[in-house]
Formats: sequence, C-alpha cells, structure tokens
Amino acid sequence: MHSVVRPNAWVALKLPSGSTKVIQIAPNTTISLGKYGSFPSNLIIGRPYHLTFELQDKLPNETFSRLRVVPADELYAEVFAEEAGPGCATPDAAGANDTVISTTDGEEFSLVDDKGNVVARSNREVLDENARQTLTQDEIEELKREGTNAGKDVIAKLLLSHTALDQKTSFSLAKYKLLKTKKYIRRFQVLPIDVENLAHWQLEERDASKIMDMRAEMIGLVGCWGNVHYGGDEVFLPDPKTSSAEGAGACVPVDRDVLKGRWLAVDDTCGLLVAAMAERMGILYEGENTESEVKAEEHKGMATEQAPARSEIPEKPQSNTPATESTQKDGDAEMTDAPTKPVKRESDVKPKQLNPRPSDFATPYSQTNTITVIHATSQPNLSLLNYWGFDITAPNHPPHPLLNHLLTLSWLQLLKPELDTAYSTPPPTATPETLASWKPSRRGNFHRKRRRYARIRHIVDSTRTGNFSGLVCASTMDPISILRHTLPLLAGGAPVAIYSPSVESLAALADCFSVPRRTAWVSGAAPEIEGMSNEELERWPGNERFPLNPTLLQGVSIQTSRARRWQVLPGRTHPLMTERGGADGYVFTAWKAIPAEGKVAAKGKFKRRKVESEAATPAAA
Repeated sequence: MHSVVRPNAWVALKLPSGSTKVIQIAPNTTISLGKYGSFPSNLIIGRPYHLTFELQDKLPNETFSRLRVVPADELYAEVFAEEAGPGCATPDAAGANDTVISTTDGEEFSLVDDKGNVVARSNREVLDENARQTLTQDEIEELKREGTNAGKDVIAKLLLSHTALDQKTSFSLAKYKLLKTKKYIRRFQVLPIDVENLAHWQLEERDASKIMDMRAEMIGLVGCWGNVHYGGDEVFLPDPKTSSAEGAGACVPVDRDVLKGRWLAVDDTCGLLVAAMAERMGILYEGENTESEVKAEEHKGMATEQAPARSEIPEKPQSNTPATESTQKDGDAEMTDAPTKPVKRESDVKPKQLNPRPSDFATPYSQTNTITVIHATSQPNLSLLNYWGFDITAPNHPPHPLLNHLLTLSWLQLLKPELDTAYSTPPPTATPETLASWKPSRRGNFHRKRRRYARIRHIVDSTRTGNFSGLVCASTMDPISILRHTLPLLAGGAPVAIYSPSVESLAALADCFSVPRRTAWVSGAAPEIEGMSNEELERWPGNERFPLNPTLLQGVSIQTSRARRWQVLPGRTHPLMTERGGADGYVFTAWKAIPAEGKVAAKGKFKRRKVESEAATPAAA
C-alpha cells in the first residue's frame, strides 16, 4: 500500500461527524465536504495518510481554503490535560482548594472551589438545552457564515453562552462539548482505501446488501479460517513460441506439480471477498516505487540520448582570469576523465530494442499465489476492485498485480466445458503469407481470438486439475451445491471457509457431515457406493439421505463474532446499547480429508501389564 496520496487514487475522508466520504483524488479539482467547506485536491496530493487536516479561513485575496496539519498534542490536548490534572490524582492529592459538599435531596455531590463557585454538580435535574442557550439559531448561523478559526470560535461562544454550564456534571459537560465539536469543527482525516475501510463505508453509508452484510469481523474470520496467505513466488510456464499456422495442440499442458499456493473462491460480494484475499496474499496494492522507477528509467534514457557529443563541446576561452582558469581546469578534468570512444552521431544511434512479444499461446498467468473465482454469469461482478485500480472489464489493462494472479471461469466451464463455445471452438489458423496479406484490423482480431482461446483453455484445465490450497466462499447459492463440485478440487488438509448472512443454510450443510451420518455411511447405509474408489467417492453426486460424502470434511463448526463499540467519556465508559441492524453473519469452517482405502484396523502385539495388587496376591497366598 502506498504511504502517500497519489493522483487519481481513491481515499477515505473521515469527517468529524463520524461519517466517511470515499472519493477519487483527481488533480486540479475541488473537493467538497458539505457543510464543513471545500479545498483544492492538490493540497493533499503527495501528503502522507492518517494526517488530520483543518480547513483554514479564506485569505482576502484567495478564493479557496488552505489546509493546516493538526498536530497530535492539539488533537489530544484535553486527554493530556486530564492526565496531568488533579482529576487523575489520588483523593488525598486532589487539590487543597477543592471542597466536596454533602448531598441534598435530588443531588449526589457538588464540587466548588475556594471562592464558592460551583465547578460541577451531579443531580437528577433535566436541563433544557434550548432554554439554557442564549444564542439564537440565527446568531449561530451568522457565526458559521463568518467561519472564523475553523469553527473553534463557534464552539467557544456556544459554551460561554450556556447559562447552566455550571450545573452540568463532568460527563454531561464532556458530552455537550463533544457533540458541538462534531457539528462545527472543520477537520477531516485522510485514510487509505483498504478492505476494512471500504467494507465499513459500504455497510454503514452505502448498500449493505451489495456485500451481503459482511462486517470486518466476518472478513477476518473467513481469511483466517481459510488460511489465506502468500503462496510463493511467481512461476510461469515457458512460451511455446508457436506460429500462426499451429492449432490447439501447441498449447502448453498444465503441470500439476507446479500448481501451488492457489485458492478457490466463490464471490457474490462484488469483489470484496476477492480484495480481502488478495490483500492477505500481497497482490492487491500496486508497488510503491513502480511508477517512480519507470519514470527514472525513462528520464535516464532520454538524458543519455540527449547528451552532447564531444565535437559539440565549446572551445575553452583563452583569457587568464581566475574564473576562466577554474573553468579550464574543470574542463581539462572532464576531458581527461572522458573515455576515448569514437563520436556517435544521431543517425548512428540504434533505437532501443524492445522485448519480443510472446506468442499467442503463451500463458500469461502465474502458477502460484493465485485466486480462481467461479461465477454464475457470463462475466464476474468484481466492481469493488476498481477502488484499488483494477478493472476486470478492461481489455488492455495497465500493469497491476492482480492481472497475472486472478483467474475467472463460469460454472458451465467448470462442470461441462465442452458446452462452452469459447473453450470447445478450436482457434483460427493461417499461414504467415496469408496473415501478411490481411488488413491490420483483421490480423488483430486473429491474434486476439487465439490469445483468448489459450487463456480460457489454461484456466479451465488448471482448475479442473485441482490441488487447491483452500476454498473461500461468500455466495447466495446453496452451499451444499457449491461443495458438491468444489470439494474434489481441494488438496488434502485444505481449509474450507463459507460465509452466509443467515445460519440456516450453514446448519443444513454442517448436518451433512454430522457423526450420525458418518456412522451410517461407514456401516453401509448407501449400497450404491459399493466398489467405488476414493476418486469416484469424491465426485459422487449424492442422494436424498447423503447429499455429500460425510467423510470428506473434518472439524466442522459454525461460528460468529461481533466487536461492540464502546462509549468512552468521563464516568460513562460502557458498550453502546444500540447497534446497526441487519444480518449478523456466520462462518462455516472445516478441513478437507482424504479417506483411507479399505478398513482401518489396529495391528501389533499387545501385552497386558501386571498390576501390583495382582502380582502381590499369589505371594501372600
């Protein structure tokens, strides 16, 4: 992930009210924060993330608001003051001038100073905020329009104009100030778009059903129980270097031994699940120095080409002034250190040789550290990946880590690839002479069809080969039907993690692998499986009593988790009583097992140990 804000990057702006605004930082534009104001986008480009900015007042000769970085000591000034003040000291050292008055009817305590002024009072009286605030709404709006000191003056005048401020407890005073600060302070924090921030924004402020009500806790559970991690360095198949006259037989066959560190995914969350997996695997964010290194190489190449030749160096002046002498010495040193190579003219310089383009049947995908997504439509819906600079629909996509590590195929291509025309239709062929006689557009379509055939062929064949390291699923489909076709593709010991907004479908799935079903399976309750091998039992379609082979998964469990938010104020620290509604979400977890062929029996010699009491009985007799 980048540490600074880049042009055209998506960022999350956290506002004082607690809401989040996700925008794309386009250069030379104006970013509006609603009632808090607006500022030019160039003021945060190149700045680090996680900084808190304050919108300053407009200068007389400027039409925009400048930004000020709020330091940490100013952000947490009240916390530091409370820690250093008498409130956190022991009761004996609370202060000699503080006096606690005994309680009266309806009061718990009253704290006054040495002059008799009430500092804080705790009582059961209900304060009417509108009656105790002397500022009218028109006066408050006028203060807001003036916009002085980033809203801090409005908060200060509201506190000074409150007639019952001395009757508030420390808790109510802190809560009152916090509410006014959230409403009027003109500050915001710039956060990077990671999976957690985007999921929270979609869940709280956008359409929660788009991501199946998937909270951050569920994303963490699915990733952990699915054991999603970095799967190894990139490994590519060799280029077959085929000609245009060769057909499908020239494709590079799939090597099962090379396929490692791959995960199978079924994603109906518009790409949020894939993004969470890619983040764990290190293939979601673009490299930090990718563009800078490319620009440096281009600049270096341009500087080399534009360097003046030896014959273009001007002659040294003949005067003997000090400046001239130093110039002559520098020039002599430069001429001495320069290599004595023949001068190359611009016409003699050869153009930069580019890497040869791979053949049509070259496999562009890595064999390790990949995510294979199975979808039910003609094209997968992974629209949320656009926030990380990856567009699944772009035909000529710029370089991105997901290009070589994200593979997609439909259920039709997985189950019956011969019915898919893109897989079963052989690629077009043409001799080099015929290809040279075509128009450029026709030649482009010819190569495009051959490359598409090679990509689809490799994705389908490698997926059907199996040996996946795990299965992660978040789909509206029946999980039993998903596992019926994906379990045979998993390697032994591979984890399975399935998310569902409701628990009913997962409970039915867990019942398929219960102990009674497994016992009935082993005792021969399914006569149609007699004589089948393990490979045939893995792909057995099931029946009404046994929807799935109950011996294929071990350690089946269903779990959920929710991290509650807390209110932290003086004297009032407790979890919030109200939370967001909607689905809680549940995760089904298990591990793929490969049953042993035949019956398992214990073998060996077993010798009964003699108990001391038994050995002592004959001696006593």
